[in-house]
Amino acid sequence: MRVFDTAAVRDHLPWPALIDALAIRFQEGCAAPTRHHHGMSVPGEAEATLLLMPAWALGEDPSDRICVVKIATVYPGNGARGLPAVAASVLALDGATGMPLAILDGGEVTARRTAAASALAARFLVRKDARTMVMVGAGRLAPNLIEAHLTVRPSLERVLLWARDPAKAQALRAELAPVLPIALEVATDLEAAVRAADLVSCATLSREPLVLGDWLKPGAHLDLVGAFTPQMRECDDEAVRRCQVHVDTRNGALSEGGDMVQALASGALTPNAVVGDLFDLCRGQTPGRTSPGEITLFKSVGAALEDLAAAQLVLETA
Repeated sequence: MRVFDTAAVRDHLPWPALIDALAIRFQEGCAAPTRHHHGMSVPGEAEATLLLMPAWALGEDPSDRICVVKIATVYPGNGARGLPAVAASVLALDGATGMPLAILDGGEVTARRTAAASALAARFLVRKDARTMVMVGAGRLAPNLIEAHLTVRPSLERVLLWARDPAKAQALRAELAPVLPIALEVATDLEAAVRAADLVSCATLSREPLVLGDWLKPGAHLDLVGAFTPQMRECDDEAVRRCQVHVDTRNGALSEGGDMVQALASGALTPNAVVGDLFDLCRGQTPGRTSPGEITLFKSVGAALEDLAAAQLVLETA
C-alpha cells in the first residue's frame, strides 16, 4: 500500500488538473452516502468534530473502480497549540476487490479539493474582469483559496488579507508575497475591504456573521467555505437575501452549513430560492452568472465526491 504525505499530495494535485477533475466527477456523479458527523466534547475547550466520509465509483471497467473513506477531525483549540484545526487521512481502496491501495494526507487533500471546489464555482459565478479579492481568515485554507481562485480568474490584481488577529494576516502575506505575482495587502477594516471587493472568500470557524450583505457591491461574489456546522456563520441574512445562491451539494449545504441553515430558519432563504449546486452548474442544468451586476454566493461544506476525485487524480498521476 502506498503512502502519500503532504508534499506528495500537493505535487499530484496541481490546481488546473484538480479543478478539471472535480468538474468531471460532478458531471458523472458517484455514490456518496451521507457523511457521519459527530460532536466530541473536549474538557475545557470548544467541541471537536469527527467526520467519516465515504464515496465510490464502480464503473463497468474493473480497472476504473475506486472507493475512498476520509476520517477527519476538527479541533478548534489546536490553534493555541500551534497545530492545524483539521487533521485527516484518506484511505483509497480498489473498487474491484476492496483491497487497500493507498493512504493520503487527508488534511492536504481536504485543503486543496475544498479550494478547488470554490474555484470551480468561480468559473461560473465570478466576473471575468474581477480585480480585487478579499480573503477572510488566515488559516490553512487561505493560501489554497487564493491560489485556486487565481487559477480561474487571472484577472485578479490584488488580494486583501483580513484576520481577527492582524499578526496572522501579516504572516500570511509574508508567506505568499515571494511566490504570488500579485499585490497582497493586510486589511484592518473588513467593511472597507469587502465594499471594494469583486470576490470575497471566507474560511473561518466564526459563529457570528463577519460579512454583511449591505457591504457587497453589485457584481460581487461571496465564497463561503467555513461555517460547516449549523451553529457557525460567516455572513448575515441580508447577504443571503441579496445574492443568487449556489451550493456545492444541496443536501450537505442546506442541512449542515450554518449560513444556509440559519437563513432557512429565519425565512431569509427558501430551498426553492437556491439556484443550483455544482452538479447543476457542471452539467449545464442551471446558469452561472447571468448579468454583470448580479451578486452571487457559493456555499461549500465539502463532499466525499471531492475526496474521491482528488484521490483518483493522485493515483493516476503517481
